[in-house]
Amino acid sequence: MTLFRRSFLLLLTVCLGCAAQSVSPELAQKIERQVRSYYKVPAELKVLVGPASASSDFPNYDSVVVTIDNGEKKQDLKFLISKDHASMMRMVKFDLNKDPYADTMSKIDMNGRPTRGAKSSKVVVVNFDDFECPFCSRMHQELFPEILREYGDRVTFVYKDYPLVEIHPWATHAAVDANCLAAQNVDSYWDLADYIHANQHEVSNEKTPAARMDALDRLTLLQGQKHNLDIVKLQSCIKAQDDSAVKASMKEAEGVGVEATPTLFVNGEKVDGAVPLNELRAALDRALKDANLPVPNHASASAAPAAK
Repeated sequence: MTLFRRSFLLLLTVCLGCAAQSVSPELAQKIERQVRSYYKVPAELKVLVGPASASSDFPNYDSVVVTIDNGEKKQDLKFLISKDHASMMRMVKFDLNKDPYADTMSKIDMNGRPTRGAKSSKVVVVNFDDFECPFCSRMHQELFPEILREYGDRVTFVYKDYPLVEIHPWATHAAVDANCLAAQNVDSYWDLADYIHANQHEVSNEKTPAARMDALDRLTLLQGQKHNLDIVKLQSCIKAQDDSAVKASMKEAEGVGVEATPTLFVNGEKVDGAVPLNELRAALDRALKDANLPVPNHASASAAPAAK
């Protein structure tokens, strides 16, 4: 019994030594000042210093999590603090057994989404799009056609919804209408996407919010008629304005780090904004090489016809 009691006390002492301990107010202040200065944290954001615990990877350091809180979102940053409290550093540990790009792609649901280009390529480009976004319009009109001409026979292109609802009031309605078309016919979806991105002013110039929504519905019905869709079914879908799929896409986008549009993922590699053509080409070529697929001849690409 005495041996058991001694063993229990020894185990308790070890556990207490390993447990996280609150840092002193003086050390917390030093850490906060360093974080605010280095990361240029605005004064109105809170910087919260968590407890310190022994680092499992660095024996002479403790691990501390610092949280930057803006009231709506929190970002945790992990730091190492020397045992003598004289220095602090941030280390990032990478698991080389995991592919970060594959992990990102696994979080993006592409089931049922309309595609362009190759039907089932090993290289997939996902674009989180906003029909009202001027930068999306620029990419769709100037960059996307050229990329589709060069890579359409070997890359699969997918559009997902990420309407910036705070600044683009009709973008969600447009996404819902486009998805109503996609439910019946892929080409009708792309024709509407092409038209709206090229003619955003037709909708935006309407005088009232209701008139803008009506304009979107008219354009959608015209595509339905053009492609001989079930118009009654299409009208019912438009009237319902079920935005649950759009909201699910938005939540998914935020989960993989999307903050603005357009944001592309080339086999999981993130490409922000309407980047220069050569920058996007580099990401596509790298993905093709990784997948052991041929890279297109860029010099002759402009002579090839566009694919759908």
